[in-house]
Amino acid sequence: MNIRKLKQEEQPPMELLLLADPSEAIVKEYLIRGECYVAELEERIIGVYLLLPTRPETVELVNVAVTVAHHGNGVGRHLVMDAVAAARSKGYKTIEIGTGNSSIGQLALYQKCGFRIVGVDQDFFIKHYPDAIYENGIQCRDMVRLVQDL
Repeated sequence: MNIRKLKQEEQPPMELLLLADPSEAIVKEYLIRGECYVAELEERIIGVYLLLPTRPETVELVNVAVTVAHHGNGVGRHLVMDAVAAARSKGYKTIEIGTGNSSIGQLALYQKCGFRIVGVDQDFFIKHYPDAIYENGIQCRDMVRLVQDL
């Protein structure tokens, strides 16, 4: 597997990005402001993430997604660790990530990768998304915020 920055002339993998965030408008805004990285296996994109500068010396990791066929193979962990390394190499001091309260697997993954929970934005998904989102039989209501010092 190879992880690389998406080339300017390449189309972003929207179908994959929308797995991580169902709002096409929000994803398109992230693509304008951030840098897109893709994981490839045999010349096919199997994973994606975006690094989004937020404040001085701080970057947010958004839209981490892996094709369903490659779930459970460590691709997500490689993407997160690559994002941490990329942020560090760019001189950022802090990397943040947010995920839904219902994203149980993602919460575990991010903590295993060194992120710490620092807060909760209550009703984030209720306020910012028109349709209810459910994962693992739980309504996604709150944004759990995590951070890692680089």
